[in-house]
Amino acid sequence: MASLSDTRDQARITYPRQFLSWMGLMVFLLKVGSRRQIRFELNTPEALENLNRLAGCHMETLAHSDTLNHFLGHVPPGEFPKVRRKMAHRLIRMKAMERARLLGYFLIAIDGTGQFYFRQRHCEHCLVKIVNGKEQFYHHVLEAKLVTPDGLAISVGSEFIENTDPEASKQDCELKAFQRLAPRLKKDFPQLRICLCLDGLYANRVALSICRKHRWKYFITFKEGSLPTVWREYQTLKELTPDNSKTNTTDDGKDQTFHWVDDLNYVDDRGQEQRFNVLECRETVGKMTTRFVWMTNFKVADHNVVQLGNRGGRCRWKIENEGFNIQKNGGFNLEHAYSRGSWQIKNFYVLMQIAHLILQLIEHGSLLSTNCKRLFGSLRNLTRRFAESIRNRLIPLAALRPAAIQIRLDTS
Repeated sequence: MASLSDTRDQARITYPRQFLSWMGLMVFLLKVGSRRQIRFELNTPEALENLNRLAGCHMETLAHSDTLNHFLGHVPPGEFPKVRRKMAHRLIRMKAMERARLLGYFLIAIDGTGQFYFRQRHCEHCLVKIVNGKEQFYHHVLEAKLVTPDGLAISVGSEFIENTDPEASKQDCELKAFQRLAPRLKKDFPQLRICLCLDGLYANRVALSICRKHRWKYFITFKEGSLPTVWREYQTLKELTPDNSKTNTTDDGKDQTFHWVDDLNYVDDRGQEQRFNVLECRETVGKMTTRFVWMTNFKVADHNVVQLGNRGGRCRWKIENEGFNIQKNGGFNLEHAYSRGSWQIKNFYVLMQIAHLILQLIEHGSLLSTNCKRLFGSLRNLTRRFAESIRNRLIPLAALRPAAIQIRLDTS
């Protein structure tokens, strides 16, 4: 945190960047719901001392929430993503998530979500849509999360969807943001074996070409309206290849039937040939049957089809359930405008992703004696206990020094 770029006049500041950065993280670690509320949550001598110990500072007072907002307006939006990237690199290099790999590849789910909406234009970069005959102004972000079958959804990249070009004839969109996010993801993790999990929006030339260029594997939700000609070909070939099927019963009693078709051909609008396989899973619970279909460049066979379906294609939903839903409804208050400034909006968003990463490691870490929800009743209760601890108990100095202990992820 101390190495962040900070355009404030350093000769005139009172609070250093690392102290204010930790204060910003506490907004989300303690799930206080708003920027203003953090001053009331950290209004004890123990809380101030804990902030000082975490930041390596000796501040005598807590900063005002407006000071935090001012500071985040002087940190270029590319700075906090560097902190997030280092954290993700560390987890990968220490092999903390090796068991989450699918045939050697880490799963990264990419999807867009809304940040907030305004009835009046918030800034010149707002996206605009018509709802019930009225203009609505909003901000969206395209998010990339490393997901695991055990329930982790760790942010590794964010691209804000906004109208930055005044000469553009069309608004910014998720696909354009993906074209900006993909090369940065490749630059941040150049040697990582990546498999992207994408929804049906990405069943097109752009996404397939990017995956081929970067040598990424992929699972893309395949629907009838995505590539109609290929879809019809798949339906025909599925009937002609009855041997490409397998049944499976999951540990929780769900009956599954898998079908697959190899080497389908798609020629895009530029004449480029794309070849991929299609994998389908029909899952029956009681009298209800649900169908999932994916395009993939994994080689599908009888020995790996169940693994590809359950630990691959189905994991795309982790970004929705363990990612966006938790951040919207689990106390992070994703859709709350913590600030109105352009840089502040982006910095608060990335601080939220870092805080969510930390809380996931606490929840899934081996320091807890049993399952988090059984131990505390809910994740909200865990956060409440954590807040009371920060307010009333000093972090031992020994805990802030490197120690010869191991904290493992619970993947049971």
